[in-house]
Amino acid sequence: MPNHKFWIKFLIVCSLLGVAQPALGQALIPRAPQLNSAALEQQGLRLAQEAAQLAQFQQYEQALPRARLATQLAPRSYQSWFLLGGLYLQTNRYNEAIAALDQARVLDPKNASIMFALGSAHFQQGKYQAAVDTLQAGLRLKPNDPEGLFDLGNAYYKLRQFPQAIEQYNKATAADKKFWPAINNIGLIKYEQGDINSALKHWQAALNIDKQAAEPQLAMAVALYTRGDQQRAIAMGEAALRIDQRYGDVEFLREQLWGDRLIADTQKLLASPRIQAALQEPPSQPAQIQVIPQ
Repeated sequence: MPNHKFWIKFLIVCSLLGVAQPALGQALIPRAPQLNSAALEQQGLRLAQEAAQLAQFQQYEQALPRARLATQLAPRSYQSWFLLGGLYLQTNRYNEAIAALDQARVLDPKNASIMFALGSAHFQQGKYQAAVDTLQAGLRLKPNDPEGLFDLGNAYYKLRQFPQAIEQYNKATAADKKFWPAINNIGLIKYEQGDINSALKHWQAALNIDKQAAEPQLAMAVALYTRGDQQRAIAMGEAALRIDQRYGDVEFLREQLWGDRLIADTQKLLASPRIQAALQEPPSQPAQIQVIPQ
């Protein structure tokens, strides 16, 4: 599982701008001749707030023009550039995201959240070593940030530097004991290394933290199916897919960093008639998760 929580950091920009929130329907720009530079900057910050409000409702395309204009009116505001970079990141425009985030970094070079966002952009581009370097720079500013540590672990994972990845995942869970995605990803590594027992233990530990997490539940189902415990595996697989049917899509699994061995075994489970039937059902309340005895 990659980290998708970075967007929360961008929405914090709303509280950092320090201006009253205007209604979204109001006129955007008063007549320019009536404005001095301070008033223009203030108007830019208001536009940034409007963009952030729209982003909260995932209206990214509507937010982008406001955010772009905000950077023109308030070019010295790192928050405006930070928000613009985040919007580009959310809309998969990675070159533009990096350019905007680099500008935010110049304006606020000691802001770890900007570095973590840049690391995410490099990761999404497939530039994993650049992601490692940038995330490490962010962690020098904020060493115990669990999400930054997790993202660094993911970058090492993609570089197939598994010991380094596990080290960062363990640091993430040491910083936040309920950060189950890091525990989950250690299970992904262990499975690829052929250590199914350890993988199962990590996925069970992740489920103990969040009993509604579809990913570790489906991963456990795959491991059990591979071991021949097909009845329990199918029941767990059905429950996981009722929580989140996206996990029935192999491409989505790759995006979640599932490795070749686990995906190959997952395809065997997904081919079973009961699992295929579960994929056709509308989403419903999740079934009770079965816990493997320790």
